[in-house]
Amino acid sequence: MVRVFIAGLIAMVVSVVIGPKFIEFLRRNELGQPIREDGPAGHVVKQGTPVMGGLLILLCALLPFLALSKYTLPALTVLFLTVACGAVGFLDDFIKVRHRRSLGLQGRWKLLLLAGITAVVGVAVSEQSRLDTSIYLPVVDVDVPLGWFYYPFLFLVIAGAANGANFTDGLDGLAAGVGIIALLTFLSITVISYIRSGPPTDRSDYLLDLAILAAALIGAAIGFLWYNAFPAELFMGDTGSMAFGGALAGFAIVTGTEALLLFIAGIYVVEVLSVIIQTVSFKYWGRRVFLIAPIHHHFEMKAWSETKIMVRFWIVAAILAACGFVLYYRYYIQFRL
Repeated sequence: MVRVFIAGLIAMVVSVVIGPKFIEFLRRNELGQPIREDGPAGHVVKQGTPVMGGLLILLCALLPFLALSKYTLPALTVLFLTVACGAVGFLDDFIKVRHRRSLGLQGRWKLLLLAGITAVVGVAVSEQSRLDTSIYLPVVDVDVPLGWFYYPFLFLVIAGAANGANFTDGLDGLAAGVGIIALLTFLSITVISYIRSGPPTDRSDYLLDLAILAAALIGAAIGFLWYNAFPAELFMGDTGSMAFGGALAGFAIVTGTEALLLFIAGIYVVEVLSVIIQTVSFKYWGRRVFLIAPIHHHFEMKAWSETKIMVRFWIVAAILAACGFVLYYRYYIQFRL
């Protein structure tokens, strides 16, 4: 377990230390954030703030993981999903910066790339004999066999988490804090499962690897948050938000806790639902339910400060993640993983 602590500590320290140089590099190359025209008026002052901070998170998390990991397949699957989703986000950020606009990669291309990523994850999952194509539902305590529908379900989990994280990234510190809370939950799940796994086995190896990866991502994200706290000196961009979503989807898939992702990443669910409700309501009834979507911008329009929204969303995220962990401890720990 010492390696888990070391991974998180190294990632955090490296992120904090190289952060200023990284920010200066982005400024020097004019890699600043374009602001959406229909967004809150207060965001105009953020125009040009260095973006692609997700690269800092990924780099600082990769270093300790690669140094301390045993390279088990489940951990490498989560790592691939994190980096691949981050790469899709990077392409989106690059198009925005290159063309000086708030619209980047078209949605259909994002979904196509995510489908390709899902195919690779599906192959990796099929190599893990401990995983079947059923989904466990807590509370009702049943396994739902999906058969071949499991692979479209994987796409739903990955695309939903990546886009949910993307929608959440709209205020200084919001996406990073919510992501850290969710990753802490998966870190707790993997650590407890590792402790209860008994003598060293292949199972304990991959649980330890997953814990190391979670700790490294948390440490890197904390270092990033040092510069992303209000007023932000650095934005994570789609590079970081989609990487967060990919990581959370990956942890849920390899630990068989996909159903718990609705709680652990509960803020993502709320953000996505707010966009869906707003779109459907305006399209069919010509009325807006929220002043603007995603929902965190709605509270901005109601004159809440960014800090108030951020902290309150963190609180809700922590409550939902705690509910997810309780359900895991009650229904999963004896039989899952």
